[in-house]
Amino acid sequence: MTSNTPFDPGKPEAPEDTSGPAITPVPAPVAQPVPAPTPVPAPTPVPAATPVPAPTPIPAAAPSTAPRAASKVDAEEPGLIEGIAAEMGTSPAQPLPLVPGESAQYKFPPMHPEGRKFVAIAVGLVLLAGPLLGFSTLAWLLAGVTIWVAAFFRDPVRVTPVSPDVLVSPADGLVSLIVNCAPPRQLAGEGGLGDGPVTRISVFMSVFDVHVNRSPVGGRLTRVAYVPGKFLNADLDKASDENERQYFIVETANGERVAFTQIAGLVARRIMRFVEEGVSLKVGERVGLIRFGSRVDVYLPAGFVPDVLIGQRAVAGETVLASRRPGAMPSGSAQ
Repeated sequence: MTSNTPFDPGKPEAPEDTSGPAITPVPAPVAQPVPAPTPVPAPTPVPAATPVPAPTPIPAAAPSTAPRAASKVDAEEPGLIEGIAAEMGTSPAQPLPLVPGESAQYKFPPMHPEGRKFVAIAVGLVLLAGPLLGFSTLAWLLAGVTIWVAAFFRDPVRVTPVSPDVLVSPADGLVSLIVNCAPPRQLAGEGGLGDGPVTRISVFMSVFDVHVNRSPVGGRLTRVAYVPGKFLNADLDKASDENERQYFIVETANGERVAFTQIAGLVARRIMRFVEEGVSLKVGERVGLIRFGSRVDVYLPAGFVPDVLIGQRAVAGETVLASRRPGAMPSGSAQ
């Protein structure tokens, strides 16, 4: 601010008034002490692993006390399965205990004695035609026919399920028909299947299938009837009524009657029977043979339903064709 008092050079200048408001000094920030870090506890020592005890050795199986011959299921001996089951205290329908050291091995199927004469004829033709024709194409074709004849009469061993509640297939081949129909006259009436409709399953055998037929069930053979007829294609439905055929009825221990029919075909010209009326049959037992391509029909008793489908392959003496159970037919698809 400017003063109106004249300046006197001899007079000392008054000191400037500095009496304004005092400035409060800002206190210096006080440094906060940094806390010491919390010490990290030492890791807990991991206990040593408990040693795993050595496995307890499995004791060796005790040797079987049964005769060794009884440990093999041989379809050549009817009733062998039931005999083994009786010795071991089990029912035939239950699985038999395993015998240590036993295993199945493949063996080429033996030939049925009925085929020996046909094979001998075929071999004779080959031996005769070979040198004469210089082992030309015709001679080699005859050799192929010989091999086919031997294969046609093959008679393999089959392992058959034994149960009063199942029916096994009597033939190797294709399930071609499953129908409900009236039983044929030879199987109907008293002592037979009655007069009501029954379920019939047909198995067609080609010339490449095994042609030895087996009983689908165990029991007494109460009826055998042979009917001469035509030689139509066995794959046709009317072959059941028009072709040459042979009927069988087997009565089980439960009093149920199961019927089946051997039917000759277009190529088959001979039906052979191995059993006589009145004999007791085992399930899967050989009952006959048809030459050379044919069909077998099976008529189911009441309470049995099919376990196969049309188009399915069946194996004689092994495939379960039908069983005693409630419910409908199985479903499936060809693929």
